[in-house]
Amino acid sequence: MTPAPVEDGAASDRAASDRAASDRAAGDGAAPTKDSEPGNGTAADRTYQLAKEVIELLTTAGQTVAVAESLTGGLLAAALTSVAGASVVVRGGVVAYATELKTVLLGVPAGLLDRHGPVHPQVAVAMATGVRQRLGATYGAATTGVAGPGPAEGKPQGTVFIAVDGPSGPASAALQLAGDRRDVREGSVRAVLSLLVSALREDDS
Repeated sequence: MTPAPVEDGAASDRAASDRAASDRAAGDGAAPTKDSEPGNGTAADRTYQLAKEVIELLTTAGQTVAVAESLTGGLLAAALTSVAGASVVVRGGVVAYATELKTVLLGVPAGLLDRHGPVHPQVAVAMATGVRQRLGATYGAATTGVAGPGPAEGKPQGTVFIAVDGPSGPASAALQLAGDRRDVREGSVRAVLSLLVSALREDDS
């Protein structure tokens, strides 16, 4: 299933850029192939190259990033900090796996979680905004979704929402990722890194 872009009211002024960023993120959320199998290195190399690009763009611009993770459980922070020089631009991260911690640690409105549950595009945006503000970063990036196995929160495995918040406002994307739990989690990391690269390039233009 082709991942679809998501826009909400908070990001209306970036509708066109959200579509472009979501299209790029979608390209990293495609169904896994043999190239992504362990030992081949292609998927891991792609993740590293995206993380390296993020670090380089942030370093050049003198900016910083913080991450808020749910289903990825720290994989996004690990990808970013695997790059030499990350300590200059990575402020930190919050793994808010439990639903209530999204409110306690990141400031996601409790009413939003009550209405829609934790797997929702507006929750991803609120997580990105919250971690950006609370950790004092230029950009915030967030992941929330269903890694599996099986459905959760009334949504099928592979349903993922990602978001980035920066100086120009939030951008978000919806993904439907194929594969097992590992594939979904790793695909989510690549997708949000791609979205972050797109936001950084746009803000630098």
